[in-house]
Parts: sequence; C-alpha cells; structure tokens
Amino acid sequence: MALNARLDHRNPLVFDTHELGRRPGALQRLTRTVDAPQDLGIAGVVGVPEGAPVELELRLESVMEGVLVTGTARAKAEGECVRCLEPLELELEADFQEMFSYPDADDRGRVIAEPGDDAEDDEDRLLLEDGLFDLEPVLRDAVVLALPMQPVCQEDCPGLCSECGARLADDPDHHHDAVDIRWAALQGLAGTMKDGEKDEMSGADTGVDEKQEK
Repeated sequence: MALNARLDHRNPLVFDTHELGRRPGALQRLTRTVDAPQDLGIAGVVGVPEGAPVELELRLESVMEGVLVTGTARAKAEGECVRCLEPLELELEADFQEMFSYPDADDRGRVIAEPGDDAEDDEDRLLLEDGLFDLEPVLRDAVVLALPMQPVCQEDCPGLCSECGARLADDPDHHHDAVDIRWAALQGLAGTMKDGEKDEMSGADTGVDEKQEK
C-alpha cells in the first residue's frame, strides 16, 4: 500500500512502534479501548454502532521486514434477525494478524535503495509511516469476516408466518386453516350450479304463472 496522507498519532487506531524498536524478536503488548469508527461491519445487516467501545488486545513483534501485529478485537454488534426481523445484539470477537513493512525494506528484510520501485508490491503491502501504523483497515476486514452474513436472534428462530406476518416464536401454536385449492374449485362450481338452478326454477315459475293467467 503506497503512502497517502500522513498518519495522525492522535487517532486512537494509529499506533506508534518507536518504543518497540527494529531489533528482530522484540515484543510489545498493548491494550486499548477505542470508539468504533463509522460503518464497522456489514452494511445493512449487522455491525458495531459508531462510537461503541471496541476493546483491542495487540501483540507487536519486530521482525526483519517490519512489525508483525497480532490481535483480538471485542465489541457488541447490533443488527436484525433475518428470519423474524427483530433487533438483535451479539458479542463480537475478531482475531487478526497483519504485517506492517518498513518502507525501506523488501519482503526479506533487506534494505532497498529506492522504496516503492515495484508498484505491485507496494499495493499489496501495508507500510509503516515514521514508525506509525493505522489499524483501521485491518480491523474492518477482521470484523466483516467475524460477523455472520445472516444473523439470527436464536438458532431455532421459526421466523414469521407467511400468511399474516405474525412472529411465530411468540405463538408456537399459530396456524391458519388450509383450504385445498381442488376443493375450493369444486365449491365454486357448486355455487355456480346452485345459482343456475335458482334461475331455472325462477323461469319455470314464471311459465306456470303465465299459463294460469291464460
């Protein structure tokens, strides 16, 4: 990833590795609670509300080519059950591991004279900037992978009635009397026949009345 705007050390998702140093094998453990950034999750499905607390546990390890970051993010996600459409809340735990490379070193840790010569490699690499790295893109990817694509309020949620939309979990005995469409057709035919018989009877009565009048 090529360097863009300079990182702001005041951003809670930007971390400083100067204390860690560049000696391979050096370790640093960090814990931090940050406010969730906007749109952290699966848009329109489930996610961590903006501003909600996200607990981070990080392990920073200095290696030849950069800093290897391993961590876990914990938060509460909110969404809507895909079966009954009721609001739901679930505990989120997302694990991640990412390498942040020194901009002056290749993938084998060797110093290169002119960083960024290989554009394709730069696009695939996350780079340290003045000893800082931005965890937000890594966090976003980890959260999306950890969240369910089709969240449910409970594993056996029965959903909604297809006839009236009632929530079946609230009324397990809910049902509608089913009418066999074949009988419904016969009932309609019977109704038509009865109407026809009435018309015939009415016509017959009229003929009798006319004869009596003559």
